[in-house]
Amino acid sequence: MIPSADEDVDSRGRRAVGRRSFLKGLGMAGATLLPASALLTTKANAMGGAKSGTLTKGDAAILRFLAAAEILEADLWQQYNELGGIQDSEVPGGTGNAAYTAALAVLDADMAQYIHDNTEDEISHFTFINAYLASKGADTVNLDSFRTLPSSKATGAQQIGRLTNLMQLTVDTSYWTRYRSRANNPDLDPGFQFPQAIPSLFNG
Repeated sequence: MIPSADEDVDSRGRRAVGRRSFLKGLGMAGATLLPASALLTTKANAMGGAKSGTLTKGDAAILRFLAAAEILEADLWQQYNELGGIQDSEVPGGTGNAAYTAALAVLDADMAQYIHDNTEDEISHFTFINAYLASKGADTVNLDSFRTLPSSKATGAQQIGRLTNLMQLTVDTSYWTRYRSRANNPDLDPGFQFPQAIPSLFNG
């Protein structure tokens, strides 16, 4: 059977999932993977089961890029969670930092839950992408050999190698004053520089 214009054929003549169909099925936007398990299941069913169809080299490369991005995000959020997130078995590692967690609660009482859930999400994202790659016989992503950056020495942080450095971030905390200002409106005065709630975080 001659493949349609929306299908690819690999080097061994087997029909592969077309890139346009593949990307439309995943519903990707930038480097953020939306909940795609149902979409991938639907795609697999349409192709006759999870084992039918293969990934082209380009599709596999796109997924590996996304997996790498999610691993980097998970590394950063893991450090955040070790200090200010909820400590439980869902996101292992770290013991929490009471003073840091209390300071975050001043900004938002639900911050510990937010940090925890974001961390768990990022871990699930790269785990899912790697599992999908493996199910299609494609190479997965492992960045463990690059975990060479030092950890924070703050109480609660694991002393392990990191991919990202949470200690040298520039954080814009003007959001705290932006919508609390009585004199300036961020929507009507877009050029106004609202002060930082925590100036030292804006210095790198």
